[in-house]
Amino acid sequence: MPFDRDAPCWLYQPQTMHTIDSLLAPKAAGCAPAGGDSAQVQAVPDRRSYQDMVRQATARLGNGTAEALRKVVLARSLEISRTTPFDLRRLLRHLMNDASITTYCLPLPGPARHAAASHLVGATPELLITRRGKNIKSLPLAGSLPKQANPMLDQAATRRLLQSAKDLQEHRVVVEFIADLLNPLCANLAVPAHPSLCSTASMWHLGTHINGTLKHPDDLATSSSLALAARLQPTPALCGAPRDAALTLIRQLEPFERGFYGGTAGWSDNTGDGSWYVAIRCAEIQGPRARLFAGAGIMHDSSPAAEADETAAKFSAMLRALELEGLELFPTLGNTASR
Repeated sequence: MPFDRDAPCWLYQPQTMHTIDSLLAPKAAGCAPAGGDSAQVQAVPDRRSYQDMVRQATARLGNGTAEALRKVVLARSLEISRTTPFDLRRLLRHLMNDASITTYCLPLPGPARHAAASHLVGATPELLITRRGKNIKSLPLAGSLPKQANPMLDQAATRRLLQSAKDLQEHRVVVEFIADLLNPLCANLAVPAHPSLCSTASMWHLGTHINGTLKHPDDLATSSSLALAARLQPTPALCGAPRDAALTLIRQLEPFERGFYGGTAGWSDNTGDGSWYVAIRCAEIQGPRARLFAGAGIMHDSSPAAEADETAAKFSAMLRALELEGLELFPTLGNTASR
């Protein structure tokens, strides 16, 4: 499902199923690794423009009225091109090295005839909703810090995250939103009072494990995993709160269309069971071109520099998987660069 609730979804039924081993087996004639190729990158927007977006957003947040915008998520993109196509199997093998994430590679609709097929590829740590029978789970993430190479500095960073008023409030907005939407459908819903630490290879996140029991699991129109995902997405973790006001500001400030970034990717079967994940830490890959996305939650007291740093850190996992680690610094530089 795309980020924009008014945009069409892309749902399909697979014809065949493959094991992970067969899917990721090296092809006889795979593409060359990215490291031996030249690449061009453009940050959209560049760091200075993104920080200006954050300043404009903070000026609109928390004006004290009941319908005031409480949070908005602003995203950036990196547009990368090189001379040879990216190898999706090689990319997936790299992404799957991080056991804390869910990897996905999904065909996208509408490539021009004779053009290279386009795929949404990513490794998300965030579970939007999963359903097995009458039981449901959600793991919203909001509030983040990049990991530090020094163990002592990393431990200090986790303490700061757990005590950060800004990050705790940002996280609370997301949890309350999900709980409010799920509660009417549940016989019981367990929502911890405090978040816990969740981690990926490159980031620390605040996360809350929400568990519930559906009142009417046989009512697939309202309680299938697909219906639940459509009800929830996009959450304030990728949009903001209130949702409509945040969507309006995102459309005003972001200089690109998100497409399926910030939406949800997953599966649902004919019993209503399934799992749906927030489509983050992802890229649109089409032949030799890649478009990466990263966002940060903006509150009234957000630091423009810190939010720009957070998006740069979130790019790092995909850049490493693409074997383009040297591009990690580019979001902190100007609008264009090359390797």
